[in-house]
Amino acid sequence: MAVKANHDISSGLDTAFINSAINSNLAYRPEFVSNDYTQGGKKVSVAIERELRHCDAFYISVAFITEGGLAPLKQVLAELRDKGIPGKILTTSYLTFTEPKALKTLADLSNVEVRVYDSTDEGASGFHTKGYIFKEEEIYRFIVGSSNMTASAFSVNKEWNTKLVSTSDGELLKQMMTEFNALWNSEHTLAVKDFIEDYEVRYKLIKEQKKNAAKEQMVDLQAYKLQPNKMQARFVSNFRKLLESNEHRGLLVSSCGSGKTYASAFALRETKQKKVLFLVHREQIAKQALKSYKRVFGSNRTYGLLSGTEKSFAQDYIFSTMQTMAKAEIMQKFSPDHFDTIVVDEVHRAGANSYQKIMSYFKPNFYLGMTASPERMDGFDIFALFDHNIAYEIRLQQALEQNLLCPFHYYGITDLIIDGETINEKEDFNQLTCSARVDHILKQANYYGYNGDRVKGLIFVSRRDEGKELSRLFNERGLRTLFLSGDDSQEKRERAIERLEQDDYEGGLDYIFSVDIMNEGIDAPRVNQVIMLRPTQSPVIFVQQLGRGLRKADNKEYVVILDFIGNYTNNFMIPIALSGDRSYNKDSIRRYVSEGTRVIPGESTIHFDAISRERIYIL
Repeated sequence: MAVKANHDISSGLDTAFINSAINSNLAYRPEFVSNDYTQGGKKVSVAIERELRHCDAFYISVAFITEGGLAPLKQVLAELRDKGIPGKILTTSYLTFTEPKALKTLADLSNVEVRVYDSTDEGASGFHTKGYIFKEEEIYRFIVGSSNMTASAFSVNKEWNTKLVSTSDGELLKQMMTEFNALWNSEHTLAVKDFIEDYEVRYKLIKEQKKNAAKEQMVDLQAYKLQPNKMQARFVSNFRKLLESNEHRGLLVSSCGSGKTYASAFALRETKQKKVLFLVHREQIAKQALKSYKRVFGSNRTYGLLSGTEKSFAQDYIFSTMQTMAKAEIMQKFSPDHFDTIVVDEVHRAGANSYQKIMSYFKPNFYLGMTASPERMDGFDIFALFDHNIAYEIRLQQALEQNLLCPFHYYGITDLIIDGETINEKEDFNQLTCSARVDHILKQANYYGYNGDRVKGLIFVSRRDEGKELSRLFNERGLRTLFLSGDDSQEKRERAIERLEQDDYEGGLDYIFSVDIMNEGIDAPRVNQVIMLRPTQSPVIFVQQLGRGLRKADNKEYVVILDFIGNYTNNFMIPIALSGDRSYNKDSIRRYVSEGTRVIPGESTIHFDAISRERIYIL
């Protein structure tokens, strides 16, 4: 074995440093490791995860570690913990950049020892190492270069790293391990438990100082006219062209969280539309849209709400629920040609009789339909309804490429296994809400965590009775949650979202459970964790649920998506959602499961646990 390994390493060196045409085993060949999504999905995190998955020991020394950098490795680190694969991780207090929360997460892993080189200690040197060493039997592979353990360094930054392969007798490896051990045993190096308390106080103080400094430098944005982003600007241009071509209908197909409402407002502002109806299916969405339009138009227009709680008819821009507008006595207060433009939000619903009734009565100059998913499971042709005029289309993958959405870390997790079988939505109610399942959910939610100081989560369930009981059981365990359904008042929903999004712990909510009302049109950009406990065979619903966490917000670096995969058909929705392939092609699904992080742009990542990965190959 040793002789063969020596030969493979030697051949790999010839290919890498003498002649690229020389054939050699890629597993033993030096590599240039960088980030370039367009070149086969190259990401530093992918290279590191691959080596972790095959090692029997690992050693990491980096200057900076953040939660965003740790997130792509959490699933493989959990698997290494379960296998008892040992690891040593060394970092530093340099610039107070490493996040205490990340250190605590690593320190909680039973198989990993974490130490911190205190660069503020008298006599300590500067510390800026970036090295990852992986042992597999008698072979060592190590990645050395510019990448710290941060989200940007792992996925989007211009980083230069080299992966080399060595036997245990290699001189370069010996030099690296000597340096690692010297730092590891330095008088300036402390175990996390002996370091974290003082460091956390210092970290929070500096973070607060930076926050206050940023506030002082803030410009009053209200004094400036809001301008569209790149996607919105392209849509505005196309919208204008449709009007100039005397078209009367058009679709904006835009991913959840990418700014559809603002895009429509910019288009109407630039084309000087005077009378507008904005049609939605829930009052809360109408209120949110009204606020967005006010930010774009300011005092140049008057605004009114037409819903179950408020009746406004005389304003320039009317924001109405479909249920209210579909009533004959409401509709007929307007002439059929009263509105210049009618915007139909979440237009994939337009096949319903109420929408058809409204669209048959009103004859505006232009109908603008907006949705993230125009494809319908019932066969209704949304494209035909809008004369096949697509004003602009940006799907989830494109929105991620253009950095319009918050990065996400998706974890496909096997649901609770009872007597060798994974539970599903058809199980007895007692199994869906049993203590063991609650413990399983909370264990995963706590481990994979969230970005920020406290969790602000949405949990989608399959049944109302399940959601109510799980909420009660979560509360018994000290969390603050509630269950919302279509039966709850508008005021209760709005107050619940306010409590979920508030920064203060006092009076806030940790989770909102929902079965049917949080899928779409809800503006809760501060959501930092989404848990999917409901199986769905609809990519549309899945994307809507995923989209609840994808809105950007200040100080929100990423959102964690936990998808509990049960024993049911078509349970791998993330490949369908990202690829847009509705054929459920098994090869496409397998590709995303095995290398999902490689095929999506930016800092987002996809991970499946060992059981889910195994199941996908026997579909």
